[in-house]
Amino acid sequence: MLTEGMVAPDFTLMGSDQKEHRLSDYLGKKVILYFYPKDNTPGCSREAEAFRDHFNAFADANTIILGISRDTLASHDKFIAKYNLPFVLLSDSNEEVCKLYDVLKEKNMYGRISMGIERSTFMIDKKGILTKIYRKVKVAGHVEAVACELGL
Repeated sequence: MLTEGMVAPDFTLMGSDQKEHRLSDYLGKKVILYFYPKDNTPGCSREAEAFRDHFNAFADANTIILGISRDTLASHDKFIAKYNLPFVLLSDSNEEVCKLYDVLKEKNMYGRISMGIERSTFMIDKKGILTKIYRKVKVAGHVEAVACELGL
């Protein structure tokens, strides 16, 4: 179980920019690592748009935004193009990082049980330490709360 104050688990995933991204490559910068269920769904689109709309403020605060879902890079490309997203989305199609961060949860959709990503955000400081963990995120006001946590 991850807790605030722990070192964030390192990982390597392919990004929408066709490059491998290793969390430890971002030491020296703050990282907002957000997990979301699915590209091009209403809640995920609103969340991505909110991060997009605050992107410059986060960048000015030396903070990187990385979104992670189980979607393919091709799906990410369409999502980025549709919503003009200025940050990298990472593909965790084999669910390794989702498991590492314990964001896969049982979901009940219209009586059908399945495993899916529980919307979660992890704030990581310049030394790679988890400083804030948000689980069961509600989209409305979330990005503003993350910005406030950074003093923006």
